Amino acid sequence: MGRILAIDYGEKRTGLAVTDELQIIASGLTTVPTKELLSFLKKYINQESVELFLIGEPKQMDYTPSESEALIKPFIVKLNKQHPKIPIKRVDERFTSKMAFQTMIDSGLKKKQRKNKALVDEISATLILQSYLYSN
Repeated sequence: MGRILAIDYGEKRTGLAVTDELQIIASGLTTVPTKELLSFLKKYINQESVELFLIGEPKQMDYTPSESEALIKPFIVKLNKQHPKIPIKRVDERFTSKMAFQTMIDSGLKKKQRKNKALVDEISATLILQSYLYSN
C-alpha cells in the first residue's frame, strides 16, 4: 500500500501532509516554496510510494470556487503530466486554515510560533488529509 499525500496549495508556499504506508495516520510532512513544489514532489516520490494525491479545493461559503482555484488548476495539470499514474482527488478545504490556527492555540504554541505561516500550511494539509481518512 502506498502513502496518500495531501497538498494545501498556496501562491507562495504549499503545505504537505502524508499518511503512513497503511494509510492510518496523517502527519505533517513539510511546507515548501510553491515554485519548488514539483521538484520536491518528484524527489519524494522517487523515495516513497505514493498512491494518491489529495489537493485542497478552496470554496466560498456558497460552494463556488475561490479565487485561488485559478492558481491550483494549472498546477494540477502539471502534476498529472509529471506523475500520470498517481490519481488526484480534490477535498473541500474550507475552514482548514482557521482550524489549523486553533490547533496551534490548543496545543499551547506561543503567539510568536503561531505567526509561522509555513506551520499553518502544514497543519492545514494534515487536516485535509485527516478529513479524507475519516470520510473513507
